[in-house]
Order: sequence, then structure tokens, then C-alpha cells
Amino acid sequence: MATLSQWVSGARPRTLPAAVAPVVLGTAAALRVEAADALRAVLALLVALALQVGVNYANDYSDGIRGTDEVRAGPVRLVGQRLAEPRAVRLAAFLAFGAAGALGLVLVVLSQAWVMLPLGALAVLAAWRYTGGDNPYGYRGLGEAYVFVFFGLLATLGTEYTQAGALSWFGVAGAVGVGSVASAILVANNLRDIPTDTEHGKHTLAVRLGDARTRDLYTGLMAVSLPALAVMAVWQPWALVALLALPLGLRGVRVVRAGTTGPGLIPVLASTGLYEVAWAVLVLAGVAVGAALG
Repeated sequence: MATLSQWVSGARPRTLPAAVAPVVLGTAAALRVEAADALRAVLALLVALALQVGVNYANDYSDGIRGTDEVRAGPVRLVGQRLAEPRAVRLAAFLAFGAAGALGLVLVVLSQAWVMLPLGALAVLAAWRYTGGDNPYGYRGLGEAYVFVFFGLLATLGTEYTQAGALSWFGVAGAVGVGSVASAILVANNLRDIPTDTEHGKHTLAVRLGDARTRDLYTGLMAVSLPALAVMAVWQPWALVALLALPLGLRGVRVVRAGTTGPGLIPVLASTGLYEVAWAVLVLAGVAVGAALG
């Protein structure tokens, strides 16, 4: 039976910044038009975190029963390493998805943003189909697209909409930046797993592109955050304070560009996640300063 620390590790904490950053950025977009709401921001954050944990447990379950996770260089795999019963991990995924749904419903009722109900249901379905079902799209190289859409565009703009009741080009630019860096986290993860994914027939985008082009993709996705920031600065110049996070981003880029493989890539997930959160938090801080200065 898995220990508590193994269950926590199985939730893959290094990926959680992908849930935090879009909510922070969406709140920044709402604050820019003086519509930020702390309670709705907290609810959106809890929804995003629950969805991310659900994705991680669902991925652990689906990959585990397929035998894909039997040999990994990354964190704990509860099913693949036979630390927990598959049905227990599947239940944990469904509980997380259920929590995301319940909290999301409260957020929709408070904000009257009813369009978020079908979009939220689609996010949960897509989360399960990432590695679950008969033809998971994560095995066809579409995982990064899922992350960009749901942990970039939908999470950021959904947060803005449930607070401000409208969308903005500032929010769109931020969503693109956040989504690109979130996708880079998955790219780094799949770069590390190219050998084992290839062996087990998991045709991730990294497997399809190969080692060298995957490293180029990671670098390109990280770079997108800079023009996205420049676009946001058109509406709020103080957003450029997020450039202070750049050293964190460069840390991961240097490791990837150095040709590091296997376990050596694990710290890249953490540094990329930290960059994403720091970038979003600094944008929020910049917007707050701009609002204070009038």
C-alpha cells in the first residue's frame, strides 16, 4: 500500500504551477479593469489545482495499466510501480475531477458565467482522454495542445471572465504566454521519457519529433512568454516587471540546450514551473502597481 508521501509524489507537485499561473494571470487581467474578486480567484485556483491533480492521477492509472510506466526516470508512478491498486488511483482521479466540478459549479453560480459549465465539462473529459480510453490523444502527440488550450487559454480567460464578465486582449496575450510555458513543462517531461515511451509505443510529440527538435520546441515555447509580455505592456507597461523572472526561465533552457538526458532533466520541470508562476505573479504585481499609480 502506498504511503502518504508516495500519494503526494504521485500527484506530481512539480506540475502544479501549470494550474496556479493561469489563475494569477487571469486575475491580473481582471484587476487591470478594476474587476478582480478575491473569492472567485480562490475558487478558480482550487478548480485548476483539482483538475491538475486529477489529470496526474488519471495519467498514472492509464499509463500504469498499459505497462507504460514500469520503468521511468521521473517521479513515483503509483500503478506502474505497483505501489497502489489501479482502482484506488482511478478513484483518486475521479474524486479530484469531482472536486473540480463542484467548486467550478459554485464559481459559475457566483459569477453567472454559465458558458463555463460546458467548457469545464469538456476540460474534465479531455483530462481523462489524455491517456485514458481506447485511443488516448496523449499517445498521438497531442498532449501539448491539450495543455495549451486548457491550462493556458481556458484557465486564464475563464478566470478573467468569471471576475470581469468580459475578455480582453491583455488576457489573451497572457493566456498565450502562460499556455506556452505550461506546454514547455510537458515537453521537458516527455523529452526525458523518449526512450521508454518509444519502447512502449507511446507516440508523444517528443517521440515524433526526436531529441534535437524537441529541445528546439522547448526553447521556442519558453521564448513565447517574451513577445506575450510585450503585447501586455501595450495596455499596462508595468507588466514588464515580469522580465525579472527571466533568469528562472534561462535556467531550464540552459539544461535542455546542454543535451542533458534522463534524471538530469527532472529539475527542468521545477525550474520551468517556477518561471511560469513567477512570470504570472510579477505581471499581477505590475498591474497592481499600475493601478495604484493611476
